[in-house]
Order: sequence, then structure tokens, then C-alpha cells
Amino acid sequence: MSGTAGTAICVLRCDLRAHDNQVLHWAQRNADFVVPLYCFDPRHYLGTHCYSWPKTGPHRLRFLLESVKDLRETLKKKGSTLVVRKGKPEDVVCDLITQLGSVTAVVFHEEATQEELDVEKGLCQLCGQHRVKVQTFWGSTLYHRDDLPFRPIDRLPDVYTHFRKALESGARVRPTLRMPDQLKPLAPGLQEGSIPTMEDFGQKDPVTDPRTAFPCSGGETQALMRLQYYFWDTNLVASYKETRNGLVGMDYSTKFAPWLALGCISPRYIYEQIQKYERERTANESTYWVLFELLWRDYFRFVALKYGRKIFSLRGLQSKEIPWKKDLQLFSCWKEGRTGVPFVDANMRELSATGFMSNRGRQNVASFLTKDLGLDWRMGAEWFESLLVDYDVCSNYGNWLYSAGIGNDPRENRKFNMIKQGLDYDGNGDYVRLWVPELQGIKGADIHTPWALSSAALSQAGVTLGDTYPQPVVTAPEWSRHIHQRPGGSPHPRGSKRGPAQHKDRGIDFYFSRKKDAC
Repeated sequence: MSGTAGTAICVLRCDLRAHDNQVLHWAQRNADFVVPLYCFDPRHYLGTHCYSWPKTGPHRLRFLLESVKDLRETLKKKGSTLVVRKGKPEDVVCDLITQLGSVTAVVFHEEATQEELDVEKGLCQLCGQHRVKVQTFWGSTLYHRDDLPFRPIDRLPDVYTHFRKALESGARVRPTLRMPDQLKPLAPGLQEGSIPTMEDFGQKDPVTDPRTAFPCSGGETQALMRLQYYFWDTNLVASYKETRNGLVGMDYSTKFAPWLALGCISPRYIYEQIQKYERERTANESTYWVLFELLWRDYFRFVALKYGRKIFSLRGLQSKEIPWKKDLQLFSCWKEGRTGVPFVDANMRELSATGFMSNRGRQNVASFLTKDLGLDWRMGAEWFESLLVDYDVCSNYGNWLYSAGIGNDPRENRKFNMIKQGLDYDGNGDYVRLWVPELQGIKGADIHTPWALSSAALSQAGVTLGDTYPQPVVTAPEWSRHIHQRPGGSPHPRGSKRGPAQHKDRGIDFYFSRKKDAC
């Protein structure tokens, strides 16, 4: 490196980590001064595209602020810091180029969807005008885009299984990068800037609900601690496949998704830790299944590259005409957990209160909105975008397309039976009782179908349908055969304690969170 290498600005977006970060790695080797930069882009805090729900809700905003703060603290320990600004990245970088006068490169990880690509285009145009080098990398997936056996991306299979098998048989995961212990300093005279507060965005800090399944903070430090706990301290990863359809508590799934969504943890680092765990502890279906879920996350990102704006289209990837409804009153019942279908309502209330919902819950409430209510799938996708702490644009929209029957699914008309799902995965009703306390008086599995109970039974439970709890906004004919059925169709008495039913790969547990996660 010459003595005139100048200053590199590292525009960080969904890569808020110091480990396995190619942007920081390259800048460290090719500049005298390195400016790690995070911009709070005002466009992220407007309304969603179709229905104008708040684009970044309070749970994700708090998690983002924690992640930015954590990265700044980590970089300070390495002799650097995180420069923070409020503004569009294109404008902030332009100001820094002018202010510093020594900028020779702008470095960033490439993204997959239109809004992010527009930012990249703006940065490239700006750098061209100022004769500043642009250096970009691909770093958001487990498998690198350039290592796919499908070139060009238009050849990407439209069925996940074909994609997975091709990668598992003919591609490799690149090793993580060894990062330096100390980083180059900021350019002289540059102020790091203050990290904004919730109030700066007109939002209140959400109260942490004690029932939450995700009581964690944002940031790389917490992400690495979670992996240490889930893999090495508890061996929970070795039973992940059996527990992943759980509904209550922190430990039924990895919960990596929120950190993956902001890039606080590298998928390649998770992969390497899985490989190490399999060498040193055990290799089984559960350890493999974590990678299986990471591959779903990859797949939706590559689907976004292939189809571009179509992933946001009403007609979806298949250009299918479906007469979706836009009934805002019906949608309000869904989003507020007032549909009168307890399993749906419990999940929606959990989402509103905590910003999190299990993978099993996401599949069900999405199926209910699109197949039982017939509402525009984008209403649900944008509501998830607003509220989910682990929102990932590709996984979110990919999963909603999938659920709506206009995405990547070889089986037509996939529909979940809300009552059967409730009986299978919440057989004793404990999850519903946790989030729909007005039904607590109903014992056992009967809680899933309060409308089927006698007036005497409802009175004894202290429930008045249409008053203390809604009548169902819809009932599907296929539900009737599961009413008064024992959980899982087994001989267990209704009041017996049962965990989620374990099924032999019943369908694809599609990757709803940002990560088909390992959540």
C-alpha cells in the first residue's frame, strides 16, 4: 500500500458487525484512514409502499439502535469508531467527500432489492462525479452469489428443493475472513456523531413484555453470545429439529434471525460453528436443519435478484390474477388479534406486543389472511415489515408470496387448517392462554374453538362470545372435523400436558422471519 492510499468510506447497512466483514477488511488493507459509516436514512421511517403502515416500527427501531451502539463500542476497542449521521447515504457521503478532501474509495456490500439498489446507483453516480473509486462486495448470504451453479441468475430454479440439492452437491461455502485486532483510524478532524434516540424518530421505547420469546438486545456482541449459548453452553442445537415448531419461550429455536437481518452475525460464521460442533460434539438432523434454514434465507435473496420488483407485485412471481379483497375492517381484526380464532389471535397479539412471532405462527396467520380471509397479501407483508424485529425484505416478501400461492411453491392452493394446527402445536392451549387471557377459563384443547362450546360451558369459563371475546369473523368447513378432537388425534386426555406435536417434515417449514431463520 502506498503512502497516498487516502481515506476509504465504508457505508454499512445490513452488515453491522466487525467479524467477517469484507468491506472493513478491504478498507483496512487499501487506505490510510477508514471511516465506518452508518446513515439513518429518512426513507426507512416513512410509510410502507401500498398501505402506509410505519415502515420501521418501535421494536425493530430499538433493536437497530442497540445494534448501532454495540458496533460503535466494538470498533472503539479496535482503535476506530462508527460514524453516525442522519440523512440519505448519497447525501452524507457527498458531504464527507467534500469535507475530507482525501476520500479515495467508497466501499459497501451489495443488496438485492430495488430501494437498496437505488442507493447503490446514487453512490456510484456520486463517486463517478468526484472520481472516487467504488468497491463493492457480496456478503449477505451463506453461499456467495458468484459461486452458485446457476449462471446467470435467471437460471435459478423456481423450486427450493432443486436449489438446495444443487448447492449441497456442487458448491462450497467460502471461509470467514480473519479480521485485524486493530483498525485504521478515522480521517483527522472527523466527528463520530451522536446516535439518535427513539424520540428523535417520534417513537416511544416499547415496554418489554415478560411473555416475549425474544427478550434480547441488538448487536454483534449479543448475537455471538446467543450462538455460544445455543450451541456450546446448552447443546440446544442438537435438538433444534425437534423443538423448532415451538411457540413459548426463548429456547425452542436459535433466534438468530433478528441479528442476521441486520448483519450482526455472519451466516458463514454460523456455518463454521456448526461444522465445529459436528466435529467436536455431534452431527445429526438438527445440526443439518440449521443450515437447511439458512439455505432458505439464501434462496429468497437470490429469488429477489432473479425477479426484481416482481416480488412486490400484487400478482406475484406467477403473474396470477386473484381477486384479493382490501377490507380494512377485516384487516384490523387480523392485525389486532380480534378474529375470534384463538390460535390466530394469540400469534397476532404476540407480534404487536413483542415484534416477534414463531415460524409456525407466521405460516398460520399468513395462510389465514390470504386463504381464509382472502385479503391482499401485501397488507400482511407490509404489517410484518412494520412490526417484525427480524424483518428481512427478501425473506418477508418471499414467504408472503409463497403463502399467497403466487411465489415459489410447486403445490397449488396450500392452505393451513387453523384448528388442526392449533391442536397439533398447542394441544393443551397453553400458548393461546398466554396471549388471549380472556379465554383462560376454558380448559384444554377446547380453547381453540370457543364458538363450538355450549352456553353453559362458556358461562362457566366466564366467556361471552361477541362481548368478552369475538365471534369468529370466518369459519372454514374443514375445521369442523377437528372440533372436540383430542390434541394430535392421540389418546391423551385433553387436559394432559403436551408440547408441540412432532411431525416427520410435514410440509416445508418455510422461512418466514427474515431468516427462514433458524427460528
